[in-house]
Amino acid sequence: MSDTRDSEAEAAGGAGVGATSRGGRTSAAGTALEKAMRILEAVAAPGGPHRLTDVTVAAAVPKSSTFRILASLIEQGFVRLEGESRYAVGPRLRALSALISGSEQQSIGRILGELREATGQTVHLALHSGETLTYIRKLEGDQPFLTASRVGMRMPLHSTAIGKSILAHLPDEEVSALVTGAGLPRRTPRTLTTPDALRAELQAVHARGFAVDDEENEPTIRCIGAAVLGPTGRPIGGVSVTTVTFLVSREEIETYAPALRAATEALAPLL
Repeated sequence: MSDTRDSEAEAAGGAGVGATSRGGRTSAAGTALEKAMRILEAVAAPGGPHRLTDVTVAAAVPKSSTFRILASLIEQGFVRLEGESRYAVGPRLRALSALISGSEQQSIGRILGELREATGQTVHLALHSGETLTYIRKLEGDQPFLTASRVGMRMPLHSTAIGKSILAHLPDEEVSALVTGAGLPRRTPRTLTTPDALRAELQAVHARGFAVDDEENEPTIRCIGAAVLGPTGRPIGGVSVTTVTFLVSREEIETYAPALRAATEALAPLL
């Protein structure tokens, strides 16, 4: 089928997923979904990240359609673009894999639980997706307060401890692109809102191996975070320890860094 006919079929499918044509045959919407699934399988195949041409051939989908579907999957966090036209499994697909695998899920929970026991504070695990991060696990601490965060919540990168630790491990040009796209909105009076201030902070974060959100995202909330790095050294997500400013000082929260770093290193092969 030509790219033109393929595009027309996908456009026709926009009328409703699951619709069927006369005779009970699957409509173009179903075909579009099947294409997306085949593309995901091709991206997740061993030997990645894969070139666009290789994904196209493996999925048996026209190149123009493959490119459009990959762009949507990247936006949703299921696929990640690495380098020039090379595609890898994204954080949301990794998270689904971890949730499905009982042994890995137990291991993730154990690692986060040990960090919570070591600090007594609330622990978050988040994955990076585009201009934001998404919490996928949260363990409340044993302190007499509850944080407003929740699993599934999307958070900015520039004002959070996990986000800054992720940015500190990305190339300068990618950080610039993210800042241009998302901006640096002021969340509190302490938020870093200029590229120069953020750049200086990221250099310090990279040097010491962790980031601190000192009331930069929410008033009275103080966090320490570190990135979880993939096999190539690229950040997949991160872990944070969260507390409140009137219970834990800046100096004290930084003492959590060794336990935090140990947790991120243990989590890396599981995500």
